[in-house]
Amino acid sequence: IPTARYRSCGSAMTSILDLPEDVLVELLSLLPARELVRACRLVCRQWRYVVDLTTLWKRKCQREGFYTQNLDRSVSDWKIFYMLCNLKRNLIKNPCAEENFQHWKLDNNDGDKWKIEDLPGPHGNMMPDPKVHKYFVTSYGPCFKSQLITLQKEGYWNQLMDEKRPEIVVKDWYAARFDCGCRYELKVRLLSEDYIVLEEFHPEPVVIEQWSDAAWREISHTFQNYPAGVRYIWFQHGGQDTQFWAGWYGIRVTNSSITIGPLTL
Repeated sequence: IPTARYRSCGSAMTSILDLPEDVLVELLSLLPARELVRACRLVCRQWRYVVDLTTLWKRKCQREGFYTQNLDRSVSDWKIFYMLCNLKRNLIKNPCAEENFQHWKLDNNDGDKWKIEDLPGPHGNMMPDPKVHKYFVTSYGPCFKSQLITLQKEGYWNQLMDEKRPEIVVKDWYAARFDCGCRYELKVRLLSEDYIVLEEFHPEPVVIEQWSDAAWREISHTFQNYPAGVRYIWFQHGGQDTQFWAGWYGIRVTNSSITIGPLTL
């Protein structure tokens, strides 16, 4: 570049602060959310203003596929909406028995104990989701297993949970063998820092009679408007067969999930 031309360019644009607001929004929207909030927002008053703009966070949602036009009137806070979309995933680890019993605590392991089998299993059916290949199966004694989810470790900070109260969606899949009756139970608790139960989902146990259709069924629950102070989620499921047959004739479970969803009005 000729010297005179280089100098004219330099005088025309001496600082990134001279960029038009829409260009700055576009550039900053390329950065990770963590850097925007923890670093860029502290640079100066102008950057703090831009980082707090709804348009920046909506642009990030558009870029990463979180945005659809029908959301325009239903999202109350685009920054929080983006954060929750970006964090959203199944918080249950090893939900489909691909890692043996890793991440699960075996609270009750009676009868012939918990076992893992391949779908469809003896006198069973395939799952609706073709990506699921295994399941956990119970025996003739009570079999229950659980996971404790620490929300801060998963990226959900205390202020977010206390002020925004995002929806917590719990899902589980269960099935019986065709040739044996069984019993299924699910219990999910929202716990405080001191492990006090703030809210609980514990539906009536499901009893499936012998000679059933052996179909896989989904149970689902959404926690909304729960009390402030939720720091842990405790998930437990299991059961047993109702005919006390040696072996693994009890309830089958797999594809469990807990997700925390973005806010919409």
